[in-house]
Amino acid sequence: MPIEMESAKEEILAFLEKKTGAKSKFYFNDFTKLFPDAKGREVKKVLTALVKEQKIEYWSSGSTTMYGLFGAGKQGAAEHED
Repeated sequence: MPIEMESAKEEILAFLEKKTGAKSKFYFNDFTKLFPDAKGREVKKVLTALVKEQKIEYWSSGSTTMYGLFGAGKQGAAEHED
């Protein structure tokens, strides 16, 4: 069953806001657990839409990609310094 884009965005943002105190970046698989009946591609589309809207950002180490709230965490603060 396909997931509804707007409600999925809200659920992802709520998850990130709730968890950001403990850590600021999360793996793709952390988000697929929020939608156990959805295909990974559907979850990826929601994450990509949120990145385009600059509500979340992705961080890559070269071997893995993680997602977090835009500008949150140590890495986000360092990247946005002038």
